[in-house]
Amino acid sequence: MAETVPSPDHLFLETALLPSGWAGDVLIGYDGAGLITSVTTDAAPPASAERLRGIALPGVPNLHSHAPQRAIAGLGERSGSGTDSFWSWREAMYRAVARTGPDELQAIATQLYVEMLQAGYTTVAEFHYLHHDLDGRPYADPAEMSHRLIVAARIAGIRLTLLPVLYVTGGFGGAAPVTGQRRFLHDLPGFQRLVQQLRDDAAGMPAVTVGVAPHSLRAVNPDLLVELAAATPTGPIHIHVAEQQREVEECLAVHRRRPVELLSGTVALDERWCLIHATHIDTAETNAIARSGAVVGLCPTTEANLGDGLFPAEAYMAAGGRLGIGSDSHISVSPVEELRWLEYGQRLSSQRRAVLSGGAQRSVGRTLLDTTLAGGAQACGGGGTLAVGQPADIVLLDAEHPLLAARGGDAVLDAWVFAGNASLVRHVVVGGQVVVRDRYHREQDAAARSFIDTLRRLAE
Repeated sequence: MAETVPSPDHLFLETALLPSGWAGDVLIGYDGAGLITSVTTDAAPPASAERLRGIALPGVPNLHSHAPQRAIAGLGERSGSGTDSFWSWREAMYRAVARTGPDELQAIATQLYVEMLQAGYTTVAEFHYLHHDLDGRPYADPAEMSHRLIVAARIAGIRLTLLPVLYVTGGFGGAAPVTGQRRFLHDLPGFQRLVQQLRDDAAGMPAVTVGVAPHSLRAVNPDLLVELAAATPTGPIHIHVAEQQREVEECLAVHRRRPVELLSGTVALDERWCLIHATHIDTAETNAIARSGAVVGLCPTTEANLGDGLFPAEAYMAAGGRLGIGSDSHISVSPVEELRWLEYGQRLSSQRRAVLSGGAQRSVGRTLLDTTLAGGAQACGGGGTLAVGQPADIVLLDAEHPLLAARGGDAVLDAWVFAGNASLVRHVVVGGQVVVRDRYHREQDAAARSFIDTLRRLAE
C-alpha cells in the first residue's frame, strides 16, 4: 500500500490484530480526542511516529468495577461461625467501606486503575454506589465521590464509564435499607440530578462516559425501574441480576417470576443494557437475553471467590449471546485470569476442553478475546477494535517474552491466556498516549505510596 505522510499523532506497530485479522507494519493515526483517524498496513516506519515494539491488540474493557473493594481484597477469607456465602461477605464489605471518604476513595481508585492499565485493561466501567458521607448525609457537593473517581481515572490515564448507582430499598418487596446501605441511597429525583450534574461535568472530557446503574431488582422495584429507563434514553444501563440462588428464591416469593424473567418483562432490554452476573438463569431466560442484544457482564474470579456459581456460557454463546468481563471486587485485576476462568469453569462443569472455542479448529483465546472485546465495548460505550472512529486504545504484548517464543497469530492469544501467570503486557496506549511503557506506569510509585498510607489509616 502507498506510504502515508505521518504527523506526530501516529503510532507504528510491528504486528497488530485488526478487524480484518492479523497485520504487519501498521500505522495508526489519531486525532486530538484520541480517536483513530486512519489505519494503514504494510507501511514504512516514519521517523515522526511513536514506534512501539510488541504484538498489538485492542485494549480490553473492564465492564464491572467496585473500586472501594480493592482495599479489602484478600481480607474476607476467614471463615465465620456459620455457613459462609455472598451474604456473609456482604456484611463484612459494608463494615470495611464504612470509613472510606473522598480522599481514601481517590487513593484506592488511582492505585486500582494503574494496576488495570498494567494488566491490559484500558477502559473501566465503575459501578459506583458509595455516594454519601460516613453518616449517610449527602456531601456539600452531592457528586463529590463521583468526582474523585474521575480524578483517579484522569491521573491514571484510563478511560472511564461512570455508572452512578440508584439504590432505594434493602430487598424485594420494598424492604427497609440496613445501616450498611445508608451511604448508597437516593430517591429518583435526587439521583437524576446527580446524573445530570455528572453528564454536564463530563461534557468536555472525551475519556469519560456517564451511564446509570439501577443496583438490582432488590434495590430498585419494577415501577421505579420503568421510570428510570424512560428517563434515560441514551447511555449505558447496567444492573446486577440473578447473582445468587437466594436472590432467585426471594424474587419468586415476592413477584412469582425469576429475576431475569421479571427484568425482561418490566423493561425493553436492548443493546444499552448490561446484565451483571446473571448466574442463575434457565433456558428461557438465556435465550431471552441473547435475543435482546444486551450484554452479560461476567466476573469469573469474583463469582468464584463469592461462591456464586457458573453462568451457562456455552449455551448462551451458542444462542448468539453477547458478553464481556469485569474484575468486580478486584480479588484479581487481570483480564487474562478472567478469560481463563471463564473457559475453565465451563470445562470443569462439562468435563470437556475448548468449550468456548465457538466451533471446530478455532482458537479458544481468540474467540474469548473477540467476544469480550465486542461485548465490553458495547457495555462501556465504545472501543474494542482498532478501526477508524474508535479510541486509539492499544495493548502491546512482549513478543520477546519466553512464553511467546515461536508463537504467531492466534497462538499468541492462546499463550497469553493459558500459558502462565507472568505479565506479558509491555506497553499500553489510551487515546494515542502511552500510559504504560516497558511495564512502567508514570504514576505507579506515587499511587502505591498513597494507597499504602490509606490502607494503614483505615486499619487504625
